[in-house]
Amino acid sequence: MTELLGFEHIGMTSGDLDRTIAFYCGLLGFKLVLRKPQIKGEAAFLDAGGGMLEVFAPGAVDPARDVPPHEAGVRHLTFAFTDIGIMIEKLAAAGVEIIEQPRIAHNKEMFKRVSFVRDPDGIIVELVERADGR
Repeated sequence: MTELLGFEHIGMTSGDLDRTIAFYCGLLGFKLVLRKPQIKGEAAFLDAGGGMLEVFAPGAVDPARDVPPHEAGVRHLTFAFTDIGIMIEKLAAAGVEIIEQPRIAHNKEMFKRVSFVRDPDGIIVELVERADGR
């Protein structure tokens, strides 16, 4: 028998690893755990505290495409913060595209407030404040 140990990582592609590390580590507070060359590019592991992003950068790539509601796929990445208003101000000052300003969450059992931004490759990132008791 085996047991689940926890969430490990999501693999994603970036067109510019330095820019991606600056966004996730420099702005959002992730920790760079590993960065190393690969056969056709470079990879990095960025720790979010409850799982990681494995970012592969092969060179020039097309920007991310939003997944329509009628298609299977990953729609966004979500990260929890104590105050998303402060984080949105920081991201806006850094020139990050803000899709949606902080608002009251629809799933109030899970979250107080939510907001949406885009990372440097166009991937949608949701910022949340957890509901009390979570």
